[in-house]
Amino acid sequence: MDIRRALTPAELEAAESLFDGPARKEWSERFLAAPGHLMLIAYVDGVPAGMVSGIEMSHPDKGTEMCLYELSVDEGYRRRGIGRDLTLALAEEAKARGCYGMWVGVDTDNEAALATYDAAGARDEGVFSMRGWPLAP
Repeated sequence: MDIRRALTPAELEAAESLFDGPARKEWSERFLAAPGHLMLIAYVDGVPAGMVSGIEMSHPDKGTEMCLYELSVDEGYRRRGIGRDLTLALAEEAKARGCYGMWVGVDTDNEAALATYDAAGARDEGVFSMRGWPLAP
């Protein structure tokens, strides 16, 4: 397995089976151009097998931390440690960028995600509740 940072919209398009929907060129360009955004893709024999995206978040009194935004492993490649390795690779990148920590929000009943994050050394920091504001017309 080879984990590489995605640098072009073409790389994201080639890995779009790992996303919830198709990779749109204008959104891919915006993501890749944004400071603090990154996507790592795991390749097995040249085939995109998994991806993790992260976004740096900074605050004046806290510094910068990494949010693990999304993790996905193709169904045919699951249970091989790819999700764990992607999570660890993102944590290493966050550390190299000077982030003081990394976090992820995850549904409490998502056993596969919880096991992956635990295997990568994550700690349960307590109850998490998420609220959203749909802004699309």
